[in-house]
Amino acid sequence: MKQEQTRKYWVETMLRIATPVIDALAKRELRQCMPVEQRDFDRTPYAHLEAFGRTLCGIAPWLEAEELTEEEAVLQAEMRKKVLLCLDAATDPASPDRMNFGVQEQAQPLVDAAFLAHGLVRAPQALVLPLEDRVKRNLIVALKESRAIIPGESNWLLFSAMVETALCLLGEQDFDMLRIQYALRQFMQWYKGDGMYGDGAPLHVDYYNSFVIQPMLVDIVRFFMNQQTERKFGGANQDFTKYSESILTRAQRYAALQERMISPEGTYPIIGRSITYRFGAFQMLAQAAQEHLLDESINPVQVRCALTAVIKRIMDVPGMFDENGWLRPGVYGYQPGLGEQYICTGSLYLCCAVFLPLGLSPQDTFWRGENAKWTAQKIVDGEDFVHDHSIPN
Repeated sequence: MKQEQTRKYWVETMLRIATPVIDALAKRELRQCMPVEQRDFDRTPYAHLEAFGRTLCGIAPWLEAEELTEEEAVLQAEMRKKVLLCLDAATDPASPDRMNFGVQEQAQPLVDAAFLAHGLVRAPQALVLPLEDRVKRNLIVALKESRAIIPGESNWLLFSAMVETALCLLGEQDFDMLRIQYALRQFMQWYKGDGMYGDGAPLHVDYYNSFVIQPMLVDIVRFFMNQQTERKFGGANQDFTKYSESILTRAQRYAALQERMISPEGTYPIIGRSITYRFGAFQMLAQAAQEHLLDESINPVQVRCALTAVIKRIMDVPGMFDENGWLRPGVYGYQPGLGEQYICTGSLYLCCAVFLPLGLSPQDTFWRGENAKWTAQKIVDGEDFVHDHSIPN
């Protein structure tokens, strides 16, 4: 794909995926319109917050982006207005789409309250600053409902920590710093080496370092490090300062590993849980590009080209969407057998996390540079290349 066409393709693809969710919820018709495809368990009580929270987590940086072309700025302004309506519809007690943020048979609402919270943290100017006081109060109440859910000793600790981070962002004085500190300290203990954390004490060979662990660690630490010039958090300040360098170095290394996982053809290993989140598996690589956190050996343009190849290869296979444009489970087309029992229509929208680099200005090197080969392409084409190496613990 030509360099000048790539950003437009990304925006069009992101909107194709996100628009059914955002349009329906903005009209307070998400429950009415969204199908809930699922397996053995009824996921209907959770599916709508799943769809909205995960979509918002991915599109938020684009909502915050500046220096857009006139055409793209119009699309962004329309989406910003709709998302603000969605935040109202999802939290207004009188709304038919008021979402389940608390306990109802399963603990799932905590997961997607956290993805929604992550979206707020990623776009404070576009999503938090313009909120009406009424909507902000309803949003705080909704996020606090998730506190009734006790997270397991796994990546779930970060869900609680992200919710509390968003409450701090919203100006809530009683956000729980202990939940944030506990999650950080536990993950420092669960680090396995060479840029990989365990999901709890065990190491899982899957994409949860990218789906949840590393992106949330990076954004939580960066948020509070940025706040320290304005306010103090007691002993927590030492945690943020102590852990930030390690967290960012490990995220950089993990992103480098992810770039090497992309084959010359734009495929990648189909391993581990939740693979039906499709190209959301590359959230950490996308975030490293967006936040200029890539290893110095990696040209941002090669990441753009690699991720574009992944996105296009998946999008070009028929069956990814139903007749009304809603996502269906699978990686390449419709493959319901790849979905675990906890997977439903709403879950699939974590694929939006690949679009984080749209938060960069179109003038950024990521978007402006001429097409470049990524690592696997260079090696397969016989080019000499710097050898890979691990990072110290």
